[in-house]
Amino acid sequence: MADTVLYEVSDGLATITLNRPEAMNALNVATKVALREAAEEAARDTAVRAILLTAAGERAFCVGQDLKEHIGLLAQDRETGSGQTMSTVGEHYNPIVRALAGAAKPVVAAVNGVAAGAGFGFALAADYRIVADTASFNSSFVGVALTGDSGISWTLPRVVGPSRAQDLLLFPRSIGARDALELGIANRVVPAAELRDEAEKVARGLAAGPTVAYAAIKEAVAFGLTHTLEETLEKEDELQTRAGQSEDHLIAVQAFVNKEKPKYLGR
Repeated sequence: MADTVLYEVSDGLATITLNRPEAMNALNVATKVALREAAEEAARDTAVRAILLTAAGERAFCVGQDLKEHIGLLAQDRETGSGQTMSTVGEHYNPIVRALAGAAKPVVAAVNGVAAGAGFGFALAADYRIVADTASFNSSFVGVALTGDSGISWTLPRVVGPSRAQDLLLFPRSIGARDALELGIANRVVPAAELRDEAEKVARGLAAGPTVAYAAIKEAVAFGLTHTLEETLEKEDELQTRAGQSEDHLIAVQAFVNKEKPKYLGR
């Protein structure tokens, strides 16, 4: 894995850190490959019970595609006629979003600065976003004559509503942390100096929680958004049966009866 993305697992928490602060954590090819590998590994590893996605530096969470590299790749495409540059959506962005949004465990994004383009999309792919008061969001795609990717066409309307999503995509601009909180883009806003500690506290709390139940919640919410009430009721029945058969459910009930704090196993 390239050093442009750092990956660490500790006490059930996988921390993925974008590590190109000098480039505002822009996504060059090496970074996209490393981020894809880290996200897929965290999602796959059964010892990982929660994922924290964050970034190095103070200015940016991720400003999206590295346009300095991108323009050179576009020039190569014109010379060769290969059209390979835009295959990055299928090769990199889509697998990253699938891994984060589809992980059977909670994903927390700690947004420390500007989240633009794919960076915005990756933040939205998380289940919970803790945002520094100095951070901002910008769709930015239209600014380089592109449509949305990194799942933003699916996630943003579900967070802010379709009309507001169209507005933010058609007329990209910087959305500050407080406005992001009102829109639901941010779940919590904290002082920048406290972001990492607060994000780790939340993520570690989730890593110590009932993982099967968390996975069921993610699946149920995603299912309910695209299915009827009757279909969703059936899905809830299926998922509640699964959660009810978990070791953690028995642990939680026993702890409740004994007036103790449960110590979950994540299974």
